[in-house]
Amino acid sequence: MTETEAPSEPTLPEDLEAVRTSLIAWYEDDHRDFPWRRTDGPYEILVSEVMSQQTQLGRVVEAWEAFLERWPTTAELAAADRADVVGFWTDHSLGYNNRAKYLHEAAAQIETEYGGEFPETPDELQELMGVGPYTANAVASFAFNNGDAVVDTNVKRVLYRAFDVPDDDAIFEERANELMPDGRSRVWNNAVMELGGVACEQTPSCDEAGCPWREWCSAYESGDFTAPDVPTQPSFEGSRRQFRGRVISTLKEYDELELDELGPRIRVDYAPDGEYGREWLEGLLSDLADDELVALERTDDEVRARLRR
Repeated sequence: MTETEAPSEPTLPEDLEAVRTSLIAWYEDDHRDFPWRRTDGPYEILVSEVMSQQTQLGRVVEAWEAFLERWPTTAELAAADRADVVGFWTDHSLGYNNRAKYLHEAAAQIETEYGGEFPETPDELQELMGVGPYTANAVASFAFNNGDAVVDTNVKRVLYRAFDVPDDDAIFEERANELMPDGRSRVWNNAVMELGGVACEQTPSCDEAGCPWREWCSAYESGDFTAPDVPTQPSFEGSRRQFRGRVISTLKEYDELELDELGPRIRVDYAPDGEYGREWLEGLLSDLADDELVALERTDDEVRARLRR
């Protein structure tokens, strides 16, 4: 399948039950043992899903365990100082600190609007702060066995290669839901994401990983492992995300700083009138202020920054 070809109507194998059974058996026989796969607690799963957004799963485990040790329930998270939650995010290099803010606000919603009980359906879960369709469906699937098919980059790659599903989001969703057995969203979504994560990566390892779909897979038969482009995570080193994190860490230590006090503490080449000077730093701080992570106090003579609490 090439980018110039018109998408054909994808067809799934006739024996869907065999396709389903083989994948579930492969997953249950052996899979990566992430701790959030050993729980059906919606809070624990929500934390794992939020942390896993654009962060390698191996790096998430330690942060997830430490976060839940510090704030083991939504009630304790809701009662926490938001600056502490954001500071934790920064200290564990999880990136995109507004996710910590939203998680904190979602915990407060669960306590005040839902009486401490999680909503259970994807539509209801999307009412929580920062929870979009993908995360809502994942929590519904893994906590309540009540979701649709999860479609992430790995799943798209698998469907594209195995069953010639064209690179079209609506068709991916449709075919993924056709494949999923009724009432088994928890094990199915874990299994198909595992397949994409360990056997059908960008460079596939079909035989080495014992891919259970080899007998049906178009790519395995043809040797053409073309797949949709996979977005790559921008380099963290020297990125805007890195300096946002340094601002949060520095203000956590010093509480409040003026621009020319803050600048040299977050980058060694800070120069008030240079390329990376006051104008650059004010732009960075304005973004953090828009995310309600930092408060700015402006006078005629200076701009001072502090963490929002």
